[in-house]
Amino acid sequence: MRISARADYAVRAALMLAAKQDGPLKAEAIAEAQDIPHKFLEGILNDMRRGGLVASQRGVRGGYRLARPARDISVADVVRAVDGPLVSVRGVRPPELAYSGPAESLLPLWIALRANVRRILEGVSLADVASGHLPDFVGALAEDPAAWSNP
Repeated sequence: MRISARADYAVRAALMLAAKQDGPLKAEAIAEAQDIPHKFLEGILNDMRRGGLVASQRGVRGGYRLARPARDISVADVVRAVDGPLVSVRGVRPPELAYSGPAESLLPLWIALRANVRRILEGVSLADVASGHLPDFVGALAEDPAAWSNP
C-alpha cells in the first residue's frame, strides 16, 4: 500500500484546518506551513470542497475551514476525497475481483487488507490526530518494533 503525496498533503492541510478554530485559513498559509506546493494544494482543497469536507470563503477574511467538526471527519474521508477508494487492486475494488487455481485465496487476502486499512483510517478522526491522542489500537500497532522494518 502506498500513500500518495496528494493524500498526505490533503491530510496535513485538513489538520491545519482542524487546529484553526477562529476562522478561515488561507491556502497560502497552509502551503507555507506544511511545505506543500501552493497550486497543488489549491487542487486538493477544491477536491475536498467538492467532497463536502471543507468550505471556502472569498474576500479579505476568506480562506478555507472544515465543513464539519474535526471529530466527525475521519482520515479515510480525506483520503477518499482526493484519491478515491482506499484499497483497490489494479484499479478494481477487491469484491469485484475473481481468481482461480492457486491464486484463488488472493481474494480474501485483498479483502482483509482493505478491511484493516478501513478500520484504521476510518477509526481515526482529524481531531484525534490534531490533538495528538490517537486511538489505543493505532498506538499499539505503531509501537510494534517491526512496524517500520523490512524483513
